[in-house]
Amino acid sequence: MADIYIFKRIEKKYRLTDEKKALLMSRISDRLIPDVHGVSTVCNLYLDTPSFLLIRNSIDAVSYKEKLRIRSYGVPTADSKVFFEIKKKLKGVVYKRRISMKRDTALDYVKSGVKPVTGQIMDEIDWAMRYYENPMPRVALFYEREAFTVRDEDALRITFDTGVRYRTDELCDPHDSRGKTIIPDDVTIMEIKTGGAMPLWLSHILDEIQIFPSKFSKYGTAYHDMLSGEPIKNEGVHNHA
Repeated sequence: MADIYIFKRIEKKYRLTDEKKALLMSRISDRLIPDVHGVSTVCNLYLDTPSFLLIRNSIDAVSYKEKLRIRSYGVPTADSKVFFEIKKKLKGVVYKRRISMKRDTALDYVKSGVKPVTGQIMDEIDWAMRYYENPMPRVALFYEREAFTVRDEDALRITFDTGVRYRTDELCDPHDSRGKTIIPDDVTIMEIKTGGAMPLWLSHILDEIQIFPSKFSKYGTAYHDMLSGEPIKNEGVHNHA
């Protein structure tokens, strides 16, 4: 039976230098607990139209953004567990709904349009796939992640991402997580995910260290890099009729 996950939360991103991260960790490390994925290579396969409508809409949007992706923790094999996700952001609140399945099952669904399982989350994903006329794998995006929950803060999660990189070839048969790096080596993207307001103790620490929110979209940054670089190549599954 597929695992189903539903998230509703506020997510804020921060660009940290190595110095700022070290200062922050010196203040909060005793509160952090590695989460179920701990340290991992996060692998994302973004689905989009030939004109990259989803990411263009996301970049241009003021109050609503939407993405479709297949995510795994570690480079997936055919039988690896992946998460097929639809992620929406409305007026600053993130709604993420995802369902687990094998990697090849997810790719077969993209190819055939035949739902592998039934249920509300699968129906929502399927509706979005049809609304966007069956988007295809366009970009594979990877990064190294340290993920933590926070002691005595059930709704708080903090992640640190480094080495953000992407590629546009070998999308559906990955053997590694190679890609073109799109952030400096000495920069970490921190995300603080909360169910509501940020705890005061954490807000005070961020203010004291002078760490402030910074807008950053990994897929959006990759898309802008593609526009300024070499032509896009795709080696993915073919759309169904």
